Formats: sequence, C-alpha cells, structure tokens
Amino acid sequence: MARADAIRKFKCDRDGVNPFAQIKPGYISKDDQEVRMNQSGKDKDAAAQGASGNEGRHLVVGLWGVRYQVKDVGRSIAFYTQQLGFKLDQQYPPAFAQVSIGDFKLILSGPGASGSRPMPDGQKQEPGGWNRVILRVTDLPARIEALKSAGLHFRNQMEEGPGGRQIQLEDPDGNPIELLEPAR
Repeated sequence: MARADAIRKFKCDRDGVNPFAQIKPGYISKDDQEVRMNQSGKDKDAAAQGASGNEGRHLVVGLWGVRYQVKDVGRSIAFYTQQLGFKLDQQYPPAFAQVSIGDFKLILSGPGASGSRPMPDGQKQEPGGWNRVILRVTDLPARIEALKSAGLHFRNQMEEGPGGRQIQLEDPDGNPIELLEPAR
C-alpha cells in the first residue's frame, strides 16, 4: 500500500469523514495546507529545517529504530556489520550496541542492558518472535545464495507476491530479518 493510501486509510476525522480523500499522492495535509513530500517521505520544508515540526504537538515525533534482544552483543555486531553491511555506531559490550544502515538504527540489547531488563511481572525479554525488520535488497536470489554460502540460516524459502520477493533470515539469536526485493 502506498504511503498516501495508508494515510488516507488510517486518518479519519472525528465525524468519520476522510480529510485526506482529495489529496494527491505524495502530499499530506499540514494544518490545512498541502505540503509536497520528498521521495523519502519527509516534508521538504521540515527536512530543510532539520526538524519535523511535530515536537510538542504529537506523542510520537519520529522513528528512532528497532531494538532486538540478543544473547551476545559482540557476535551480533559481527553478524550485522560483516554479513549485512551495517555500520557500527556505538558499542558498550556486553550490554548494548547500535548499528545502522542509512537512516535506520538497530539497537542490540544484550543481557543486563536497560532495554533487556525483565518486566515488572517478571516476564523476560527474549530474542525471536515474528515481528521483524525489512531490509530492501536488489537481486534477492543472488543475495540468498551468497548468505547460504556463508552458512546463514533462513526460516523459509523465497516467496513472491504483488509487493515483491522476500525471505526471512535469522540473526545469531533467532531474531528475524526480512530481505525484500520490491516489485518494479
């Protein structure tokens, strides 16, 4: 679903009327004025100013990244930097590291990190699950073969649908990573 379509689908005013129904794709409403979005989905004016303009007006002011629970921060750093080409931003082993690719930050929380502590009811935060980051790639079949040759584990075979081709890779702790080659 395109960004503008998603905005139209999920943004309704209190009377149930869609305030975005007449907005052209690539535009969003900002205080009753249209603002052209650049290709990254950022407001051109806000991007030029270096701020979203939402601070103080909305609960969420932006996306920071995704946190994965890991058992060995050093092993995870090696996996994400050496196998997937992420850049190491910060490391405080054995508790924490941050890696990035482009504007995306992946926070790796090891045992004992503040982001890994048990919940008040005692439930432990553990790696794995089905929610996942999606990394865009080109030539997915070639990427799969290269990663298989490096001994990496996939959860499934490559799937193809209207949005493109995808496969789920696991990091060393079982956290899923979807590799996606979008449809053209």
